[in-house]
Amino acid sequence: MDIIRTTRELQERSDRDRARGQTIALVPTMGALHPGHLSLIACARERADQVWVSIFVNPTQFNDREDFEGYPRNFEADVESCRAAAVDVIFAPTPDQLYPQGADTWVEVGKIAESLCGATRPGHFRGVTTVVSKLFLAAKPHFAVFGEKDYQQVAVIRRLTRDMGFDVEIVGAPILREADGLAISSRNVRLGPAARKQAQVLLGAIRGAERAVAGGERRTAAILEGVEKTIGEAPLASIDYAELRDPVTLAEASDRLVGPCLLALAVHFAPDPDGRGSEVRLIDNRVLHPPRKLEETS
Repeated sequence: MDIIRTTRELQERSDRDRARGQTIALVPTMGALHPGHLSLIACARERADQVWVSIFVNPTQFNDREDFEGYPRNFEADVESCRAAAVDVIFAPTPDQLYPQGADTWVEVGKIAESLCGATRPGHFRGVTTVVSKLFLAAKPHFAVFGEKDYQQVAVIRRLTRDMGFDVEIVGAPILREADGLAISSRNVRLGPAARKQAQVLLGAIRGAERAVAGGERRTAAILEGVEKTIGEAPLASIDYAELRDPVTLAEASDRLVGPCLLALAVHFAPDPDGRGSEVRLIDNRVLHPPRKLEETS
């Protein structure tokens, strides 16, 4: 396994591997690797000869300086995880490699990035699409694998790739969950014990929405009312957003479901009453599928 620090060296490696007929799959990460990341690496391995992992905590996608500074970093452990997963290359650039002195060029995607996390985290997706563009230009991958826990991010990157003409296939990997149903995230470790238990309301709300839709409920207001009621049962939880959206365009859903619809959640969990843990914002999602007979009669 090679660890590459500069964009130029990575580009040269890509040119050599491509000339040998090798296919490359890139897994962009910000480090703090956990089983969710390892599932992305496994997904990449199924599609390509070479699996490359980037490890870079991207400062431009944080709109909270404290969140950036507090983001977990453990490069040595990440290297060992990659080595155990048979990763071929780690790209671990210094900030000046991706943002040279005086850099003032940005890549922005339009409306699809303006709702959900884009509405509550100004500038977040501009940072994401800019750094992903730089990673694509550096690695020149055939495939890039992203986790569907960050559903909007995958949708935004698909639009970026299409609009900019990047010659890379975007692969969305399914959400991996912990034993209690919580979507695996590097942020989970910051939850206090009580908040961790209460965070199970996220999956509970999703399953409740699925049951409602399977039972024939098509009114979006009624579905969301049930979601909010379930999350409201957790005293430490406060909803950032709970919305139903078109799963491709992320446009707001109509008053009644007429086909598959994305349920997207973002919820803040406060520290435990005894002071343990810190405030954590968690996201989760599920595409709801109305029974076909309901779609056909709408």
